[in-house]
Amino acid sequence: MRILGIDPGLRTLGWGVIESRGSKLSHVANGLCKSDGDDLGERLLSLYNQVKEVIDAYQPDQAAIEQTFVNKDGAGTLKLGQARGVALLTLAQAGLPVGEYAPNRVKKTVVGVGHAEKEQVLHMVKLQLPGCEPKGPDASDALAIAICHAYYGAVQTMRIKEVGA
Repeated sequence: MRILGIDPGLRTLGWGVIESRGSKLSHVANGLCKSDGDDLGERLLSLYNQVKEVIDAYQPDQAAIEQTFVNKDGAGTLKLGQARGVALLTLAQAGLPVGEYAPNRVKKTVVGVGHAEKEQVLHMVKLQLPGCEPKGPDASDALAIAICHAYYGAVQTMRIKEVGA
């Protein structure tokens, strides 16, 4: 199963693609989508086009995205939500099933603690995906989201098949 992980952001959206074969994970690619444009609409369209290019290039079977967390900056949270919405729309247009994961769940899955620092996430991503060199913290987070989906998404898929069988 090929999984595309997305760490949404309006300025920089991280992405990472991994292969999951049973319990074996391997790195395929990762990168950053930097929004471009003079206004919010142009920046969102820029993210849409770049995520679409990633999907076309790497042909994932499933996707995973981080859930939005609310912080003190309401305007910042809203902009993050808009970038996340564009990413979800792009994934839906591609017909990809999408898993959504809270930041603490991703960190707990990859690092073992829910309040891990970015450096700890990067270290564990590199350990779990040998040879991987994330293009930045957002790409590392996206790979962690994909790893989380490899563990939890596969379980959900198996459960659906068992119930339907």
